[in-house]
Amino acid sequence: MNFIFFFAAVLFAGIVSAQDASKTTVATDGKVRNIDGVAAVVNTGYITRKDIDDRIAVLKKQGTKLPEGEALRKVILERLILEKIQLQNAEQEGFYVSSKELDKIIADTAAKNKLTFVELKAKIEASSTSFEKYKQQLREEVIVSRYREREVDAKIKISDAEIDNFISERNRAMLSGVTRPSPSANGGPEEIDVAQIFIPVDSGAGAGAQADAKKKADLLLREAKGDVDFLQLGAMAAKDNPQIKFQELGYRPPDRLPQLFYEAVRNTGSGQVAGAVVKSPAGYHVLKVLDRRSMAAGSPPPAQAAPQEPASTTPQNIAITQTNARHILLRNRPGLSDQDAERRLQGYRDQVRAKTADFGDLAKKYSEDGSASNGGNLGWMGPGDLVPEFELAMNKLQIGEVSNPVKTEFGWHLIQVIERREAQLTVEKQREFARAAIRSRKFEQAYQDWMRELRDTATVKILNVEDAATGNSR
Repeated sequence: MNFIFFFAAVLFAGIVSAQDASKTTVATDGKVRNIDGVAAVVNTGYITRKDIDDRIAVLKKQGTKLPEGEALRKVILERLILEKIQLQNAEQEGFYVSSKELDKIIADTAAKNKLTFVELKAKIEASSTSFEKYKQQLREEVIVSRYREREVDAKIKISDAEIDNFISERNRAMLSGVTRPSPSANGGPEEIDVAQIFIPVDSGAGAGAQADAKKKADLLLREAKGDVDFLQLGAMAAKDNPQIKFQELGYRPPDRLPQLFYEAVRNTGSGQVAGAVVKSPAGYHVLKVLDRRSMAAGSPPPAQAAPQEPASTTPQNIAITQTNARHILLRNRPGLSDQDAERRLQGYRDQVRAKTADFGDLAKKYSEDGSASNGGNLGWMGPGDLVPEFELAMNKLQIGEVSNPVKTEFGWHLIQVIERREAQLTVEKQREFARAAIRSRKFEQAYQDWMRELRDTATVKILNVEDAATGNSR
């Protein structure tokens, strides 16, 4: 969870922090002077128009879709303000990364990219960024991430009663289906056909980009509740914005749906749209239940009470489907655009499909996470153990099949399913799963509340934002 939390919360890919040692002067009437080149004063620091220009250049180089015109500079400025406030507060709280610790982080980064320290340094300097600037950016990312983890985590409270209720509700749904509006006729287990329209938003996007994506998702949700074809609505949205995705997931039992999705649709009837937009670390999802049906004949009967009696909600071992899969991960990082990552993974996929390369060997050579040394093997995973986008793609694969490139909050993945099995989810594992699911559900609200508090308590003066750094001085 610490690994997932650290990267789900990171907002600082490509930070450009151009400060000098001089201090902002204040006029005798108490107003901040309109200093040439300064876009905003943030507490005791400031953000220059060049900072905005540099950030825009980095995002464009990464292939990030950006708003047009003057709105772009305002969005970037707001993001830089929030970053500046977090860094100032973290340093005031005593968060610090020593040079020795920073060098180890850089060495680990080099090793994951199959480079020596010297080779990584050369690559960074070849990209027109000084190594000292890179180290400063990395130091600030680590400081802020640790500060944010402590502050947001402290706001999330999960009681034993919440865990018990979560398990009880999940057991009722999975064992008997009696809480669903459209149970199967014989009271047995059912499969749900869910479709989604997905509005992605980068984990590094600021409050403005998050708000725009949420606004678009809410608009699509309202339209979906009308007399429209859901998938056609998704196709039209994707035509207007190619980043928007839509898909029908097909019939699946509850334990083959991502937990976030199942929680959103478990009380939604056939042909109905989920009542609210679902937020995942990768963006916003509009969901519709296309159909519900009894599981196919020959499926193993569930361990449950007679149909007319409610199933026991006492925590007990329950059957789930586990998947053993492996992946190749290319992490989100400056200098690697989405297009480049997707193209590289498509090349690896084609090699595996043509049987000119082994998936495990490619993972050992190219994957950028801790599973690389084990051929990308992630071990046995149950429902909800993985982020929704990864789990959705994995669940669609047959044994031995390789996915198309899949984007999540961590980067771009290529996935191969090795095998599947039926297993028992123990009471202890249920409680771990419940705590993680509840925490994930509460994280977004806690994070947004924390960001608003930071912004509201900071002293911010907006000066020159519209002009580019190379434009007319004021």
